[in-house]
Amino acid sequence: MNRQDVLDSLKEVLALIRPSLDPTTVNEDTQLTSELGLDSLTTLLLSLAIENKFNFKFEGMVKFNTVGEVIDHVMEHTK
Repeated sequence: MNRQDVLDSLKEVLALIRPSLDPTTVNEDTQLTSELGLDSLTTLLLSLAIENKFNFKFEGMVKFNTVGEVIDHVMEHTK
């Protein structure tokens, strides 16, 4: 799985969590809170969806600022 595959999968997950979101506007530099409007609840939903989609569990509390940071973490844990 390459970065683009992970990004495409994240766009699918984000579209489920934020139905009003246009996934074509999401890229690696997209800010999760300020641009996508994720709050603590939607961040938790995103975390659970990522765990299910990519078949791994987050270890402890992880904070991401951008979509690219999420991709880095997923790539690191799905090798």
